[in-house]
Amino acid sequence: MAGEPLLALGEGAAADHAVAPLRLAAPLGALALGFLLIPYVGLALTTDWRAIAPSAGDWQAVWTSVGATLAALALVVAGGTPLAWWLASRKPRLRVLLDALLLLTLLTPPLAMGLMLAIAYGPYSAIGSAAAKFGLELSNTPAAFLLAQIYASAPYYVLAARGAFEAVPAEYQEIARTLGRGPWYSFWHVSLPLARLGLATGLALAWVRALGEFGVALIIAYFPQGIPVRLWVDLQDTGLSAVYPLLWVFFLIGLPLPLALGLWARGRHAA
Repeated sequence: MAGEPLLALGEGAAADHAVAPLRLAAPLGALALGFLLIPYVGLALTTDWRAIAPSAGDWQAVWTSVGATLAALALVVAGGTPLAWWLASRKPRLRVLLDALLLLTLLTPPLAMGLMLAIAYGPYSAIGSAAAKFGLELSNTPAAFLLAQIYASAPYYVLAARGAFEAVPAEYQEIARTLGRGPWYSFWHVSLPLARLGLATGLALAWVRALGEFGVALIIAYFPQGIPVRLWVDLQDTGLSAVYPLLWVFFLIGLPLPLALGLWARGRHAA
């Protein structure tokens, strides 16, 4: 009985010791978050809202980027989803090698990727020359712009989708096999529905990367000008004041989809 006050005192000290780091983390976390938000606050405060109308060239860049991004994502999802499922089902040793190859495309700097695409698909390459014979130019054309967006966004989607498929419990697929179902049935009716949250995250990442790609497009698809290249041209021709209208449009069309998908995925995961 005499030791109970000492025990209670010790427990109280331990609790205070555990709470102290949390009290310190709150202001540090708020400071870090505020630091990350400074550019957005600066943009909002310095925008001249009376002269915010984008020019005709800016709108053309918007239509170019949005149309090509939607087409690129359709191709990325169509080809990347089966690839991610196949990668997730490989043996661990083979998976390490395949992951290294996939990460190679993800980690290559955009400018370097643009140069390599110019080498591989340019007018003097074997692929570019063959495509040109069929009337398909892969340099400074809408096809080249689409190519740049696919290479920029596909690795992000495939890696996220592969992780989502790996998280699907293997026993669910085994149950489908014991019921006499084939691999494609397991993919469509088991793996795909259970991996939908990860696929949504991958789609959000791919959307942002495709829409905002600058380095790759600058090399092989300067024309037609998408939003990032158009922002660069406005900055070079007129100065920083010229980028405000298109920059706000960029945010309005670029952020809602990934934000909605990300919040939906987090909400479903928390539920």
